[in-house]
Amino acid sequence: MSIRLIGQASLMGFSLALFMAPTGAVGESIRVMRGEAASALQVPMNRAVVVESDTPFAELSIANPGIADISTLSDRSIYVLGKTPGRTTLTLLSADGRLISNVEVQVTPDIAEFKERLRQILPAEKIEVRTANDGIVMSGTVSSIARLDRALDLAERYAPGRVSNLMSVGGTQQVMLKVRFAEMQRSVSKSLSASLAARGTAGRAGVVGGTGNFTGSGAIGTVFDGGSFPINAQSAGALGLGFSAGSMQFAVLLEALESKGVVRTLAEPNLTALSGQEAKFLAGGEYPIPVRDDDGGISVEYKPFGVELNFTPRVVDGDAINLTINAAVSALDSSIAVQASGISINGFKRRETSTTVEMRDGESFAIAGLLQDDFRNLKGQVPWLGDIPILGALFRSADYNREQSELVIIVTPHLVTPTRGEALALPTDRIKLPSEKEFFLFGKVAGGDRKAPKGAAGEVARQDFTAPYGYVME
Repeated sequence: MSIRLIGQASLMGFSLALFMAPTGAVGESIRVMRGEAASALQVPMNRAVVVESDTPFAELSIANPGIADISTLSDRSIYVLGKTPGRTTLTLLSADGRLISNVEVQVTPDIAEFKERLRQILPAEKIEVRTANDGIVMSGTVSSIARLDRALDLAERYAPGRVSNLMSVGGTQQVMLKVRFAEMQRSVSKSLSASLAARGTAGRAGVVGGTGNFTGSGAIGTVFDGGSFPINAQSAGALGLGFSAGSMQFAVLLEALESKGVVRTLAEPNLTALSGQEAKFLAGGEYPIPVRDDDGGISVEYKPFGVELNFTPRVVDGDAINLTINAAVSALDSSIAVQASGISINGFKRRETSTTVEMRDGESFAIAGLLQDDFRNLKGQVPWLGDIPILGALFRSADYNREQSELVIIVTPHLVTPTRGEALALPTDRIKLPSEKEFFLFGKVAGGDRKAPKGAAGEVARQDFTAPYGYVME
C-alpha cells in the first residue's frame, strides 16, 4: 500500500477549525493510496493533521504514543496530534488483518510562531530558520553580536537547549585600541643638620664630646689635630668652623641638602584584535628571579615589567564596543631589595587596573587615575640640648622629604578594516645610512632623505614627523 500527499480539503467544519491556524496551514494532510510509496507525515508539535485512506481500515496503531497521539474520525480518516519532537510510525490494518500502510510520522517544533516573532523583533535581519530532528537550526547573517544574542534567546524559548547557531556577524569586527599611559613623578628633599665637637680641660677635668657627624670613631681627634671635617657624602653644601676659648677647642659643622626631581613617563601602545579575541602588549622587559626548587637547586624565573596591556573587545551593536581591559605599569624599585643565597633581588613598583567599559567608535574614557602624595618630616636631636631656643639648632638635624606621583590611563577604541600594504609607511622609509663623507666630515648619523616611493606610501612618507609624535622625534 502507499500514500500520496494532497492539499487539505474541507473535510468538515469541526476538522477545519482544529487543523487550520489563523496564520495559515500548519501541516499537510496525506491520503493513503494503494500501489504508491509512502511519504513522511510532517506534524508540528501541539498541532494536528488528517490522514485519509482510500481503503477502509479496521485497526490502527502508533509506535510511540509519547511522540504523537491518534484518534479516528471515520473508517477512512485519522486525526494525528503532535506531542513531542521525534519520529514514530503509524500502522493501518484492513478488516482481514492485512497491512494497508506504514506512515512515518515526524513531529517537529512549531516554528511558525517563532518566525513571526522573529520578524517582529528583528525585521531587518536576514535569518533563516529550519527544523532539524527535535531542534531549531538558525542560519544567515546578522548585523551585530547583540542582535545575534537576541535571536538566540528567542529561539531558546521555543526549543530550550536544542538550538543550533549557524549565523555569522557581518560588518566591521576588528577593533584597534589606542591607550595612553601618562605618569608624572615629582620629589623634593631638604635637609639641614649641625654637628658640634669640643675638646679641652675644664679645671682639672678633661672634656671630649661631639654631636652629629663628630660621633664617629676618631672624628673629634681628627678635626682638632688638623684633619678634615667628617662631611656627609650626600650633602650639597657644608660649612665648618673652628675656634677656641681658653683651654677649650670647638668645631662646628653645618650641612645642607636640597634636591628636586621630575620624571615623566608616557607610552601610547596601539593594538588591533578581532571581536571576542584577546590581545596582549608588553613594552619593557623581564627581570630574572632565582627560585629554589624542591631538590635544593636554583632555577631562574622571569617576571615581566614595563607597560602591560591585555584587552578583549566585543562589537555588541553597530559601533558600540565592549572592552575588558587589564593594564599595568611596573618598574624595578631599587629601594627594596632582598638578599637570598648571596644574590640581591630588587623589588617592583606596580600600578595596575582591571575593568570593563563600553563606548562607541572614537570615544575615550579615562579608566584609571592615581594621585599619590607621600610626605615625611624627620628630626633628630641631643636630648634637652636640642630644645634650647636658638642655640638648640646646633644640637639637632631636620630632614624633609615629599614625593608626588600621578598616573592616568586613557583608552580610545576604533573600528578598523584592513588596507593595502603599499599604503603603509615604515619608520625606515625616510632614513638612509650616511655616506663616509657625511659621517666623518659633517658628523651626520643619517644620510639625506631617501627618495619617497610612489603612490599612497610615498604620500605618507613625505609627511612631516618631526613634531612630538610619529616615528622620530627631533
